[in-house]
Amino acid sequence: MTSADVRAALLAGGLGERMGRLTDDTCKPLVPYAASCRLLDFSMANAVRSGIPEVVLLSMHRERDLVDYLTAHWDGAGIRVNFGPHDGLVRSAGAPPGAPLPPRPPESGTADALLNNAEYLFAPGARDVLVQHADHVYTFDYGPMVEAHRRAGADVTIGVQRIERRFVHLFGMVEVDADLKVRRLVEKPADPTSDLVFTAFCLFRTEVLEEVLTELAALGEDGWRHDISRDVLPRMIAEGRHVLAYPISGYWADIGTVERYHLEQMKLLDRPGPMPAGHLPRTLTGAPPTYVPRLGSLVGGDVDVPDGATVRSSLLFPGCVVEPGAEVERSVVLPGARVRSGVSLREAVAAAGEDVTSPRTGLADLEPA
Repeated sequence: MTSADVRAALLAGGLGERMGRLTDDTCKPLVPYAASCRLLDFSMANAVRSGIPEVVLLSMHRERDLVDYLTAHWDGAGIRVNFGPHDGLVRSAGAPPGAPLPPRPPESGTADALLNNAEYLFAPGARDVLVQHADHVYTFDYGPMVEAHRRAGADVTIGVQRIERRFVHLFGMVEVDADLKVRRLVEKPADPTSDLVFTAFCLFRTEVLEEVLTELAALGEDGWRHDISRDVLPRMIAEGRHVLAYPISGYWADIGTVERYHLEQMKLLDRPGPMPAGHLPRTLTGAPPTYVPRLGSLVGGDVDVPDGATVRSSLLFPGCVVEPGAEVERSVVLPGARVRSGVSLREAVAAAGEDVTSPRTGLADLEPA
């Protein structure tokens, strides 16, 4: 199944406030991950893997950083990145890297991002629009999902997966019938009754998405919540449109909090790992990280663990330094961080560029205030 007539929409406008200090100096999609890449690289790699010809960037916060990063690493590398209202400016001499970009219209939610970019998303040539998020970690070929979506004649097909019940309140809880038709979607339920969640990537028939967004926009600013999960999909379900669930069997994670950021990276150390190092995007360095059995750790290509340093079950990112006499256990050490001699780091994250000079256990130092 070809994806040549699918256009992707990459939602990358969130502030990442639940990521605490990890997003003090960068936007959430550019937070480093897996000692190999940054969060948004997974969705971009999946689009390339699936043969999708174009992705439209839907961004707001630190947009210049996103544009420069995507230009350097992805645009023209098997896919075209459409920068929406900035596309012509970015591709000309009028806005060199680092130069300010004109502000976009304000947005109250993910559906506003689609509306504000309607002319790019709904331009001729796309039979379906794939909505992606720039903070999801998974390796996936959308081709079979496109095939199932079209074979069923669905108006929208949403990815679904079972997760640990204690995390369901962070997601959209989904109820389906025996034929995988979605009967109910509840965003961030206070009292979850199911462990089936919406993976937040979904495939819309282009004309249906445009029609539903137009209907919602007609309700006025205060008539809806401007959100895909709270408005667009529930409206389609209520109207009896064909909303199909597509089970995702492989590894998938939404990195929404500091706790999830740490926990999901610890899972990468399992043997066999949920995502082999060779399958990870490689944007931090040209080489994948190496799993070092004697350390039980994933180590970036340019990282040297010196004699006298103790490293166990951790991720050491390219450009980090662990000094002799330091002890790092079940921790994540980001690019440019230095763990000083005599310091112990346990169940923690050393932020990018941080100089760790005192012992630390846990994630409290990174949590939002």
